[in-house]
Amino acid sequence: MGAISARGGQEKVQGAAVALKPPSAFGRRILVCVSGLTPQVVTETLYALATASKPFVPTEVHLITTSEGAERARLTLLGKDPGWFGRLLDELELKEVAFGEEQIHVISRGPGEPLPDIRTLDDNEAAADLITEVIRDLTRDERSAVHVSIAGGRKTMGFYAAYALSLYGREQDRLSHVLVSPEFEGHPEFFFPTKSSRVIYALDPSRRPLDTRQARVSLAEIPFVRLRHGLPTALLQGRATFSETVTAAQQAFAPPRLEIDVAEGLVRCGGREVRLRPVEFAFLLWLARRRVLGAGGVSRVGTEPSEFLSCYAEVAGAAGGRYERVEAAAVEKESGELLPEYFDERKARLNRALREVLGPFAEPYLVVGQGKRPDTRYGLLRLDPGAIHIRSTRSGSRAAAGKAPCFRAGKCQG
Repeated sequence: MGAISARGGQEKVQGAAVALKPPSAFGRRILVCVSGLTPQVVTETLYALATASKPFVPTEVHLITTSEGAERARLTLLGKDPGWFGRLLDELELKEVAFGEEQIHVISRGPGEPLPDIRTLDDNEAAADLITEVIRDLTRDERSAVHVSIAGGRKTMGFYAAYALSLYGREQDRLSHVLVSPEFEGHPEFFFPTKSSRVIYALDPSRRPLDTRQARVSLAEIPFVRLRHGLPTALLQGRATFSETVTAAQQAFAPPRLEIDVAEGLVRCGGREVRLRPVEFAFLLWLARRRVLGAGGVSRVGTEPSEFLSCYAEVAGAAGGRYERVEAAAVEKESGELLPEYFDERKARLNRALREVLGPFAEPYLVVGQGKRPDTRYGLLRLDPGAIHIRSTRSGSRAAAGKAPCFRAGKCQG
């Protein structure tokens, strides 16, 4: 697939312009807020989204907070008195927006240990893991558009929320910070600009009266880099911690490095393990050794099979007739050459296995061709030889017994 870029509401895929669906057009629209002791960030952000020039009215709201923050949200936002969340919906004539105790996610050290505040390294780790979990789960639904506000809570909470959306966010997801008139910002009695006059008093020594009708609330949208396409499927669908997710992203964007451990039967690409069947493992080992030695690519037609078969013997051993079965399937009887169809199947299966684990970051490790047919040569041609590290040899194999042929690069590789 070609490169994707987004400009002016369109993405360009292989030269064709495709209109992006705006966030407001998704059936499930989600607002996620983080907060500490100021639950009014929920109503302030919802007000700003609903009154923007291009409104985004959520169908549900999720709040990530501490146990103290959750209690304040229940007392001030939910219920009938003062019920600021319901009052906002009434003032803006919004349809029902799901927001109740089940949408309040409380940070905890473990079962039955909710955190009243975030002060220690362990507390921060717990906050990061919960924020990551919530955002990962909400972005898993293809029908949803997620808007994350980082206006509330400690600075680390906003950072974790932004980072989590960068890791898991999609084209339709957004990140923002709410901007409130200075005299109303952080005021415990201010929740949104009301339609009618409502007087509260300034928090500074002047204690001057303030009319909430005159408050200004707006949204500053924050661009962010979307890294989701580089994460392995297991992380997108599983339950990894914040640290585990960041580590996986770092590995995905690290310089290519192919590690083949024949003795342990392991293949790692950029630190991520790729499980292969013995025949595909041997096929990769064959092409990797040729790349290291500068032996060049191989043709799918007229190739002498001894190098590949030697690698298979080293990987799988000769017990149980496995070597003979692979030899019978791979070699054309009359010519003694590697069958083109067998070569094609191994290449396709290996590339598919790499893509399943690595996604778009499989590109450097794929078996690719160079040159026009019938002179096309195949190999690990996108991978620098210095990035390939091979640990041999499995004891008891034919290769270990000294029956491996020379790899044609001016010297022999056992």
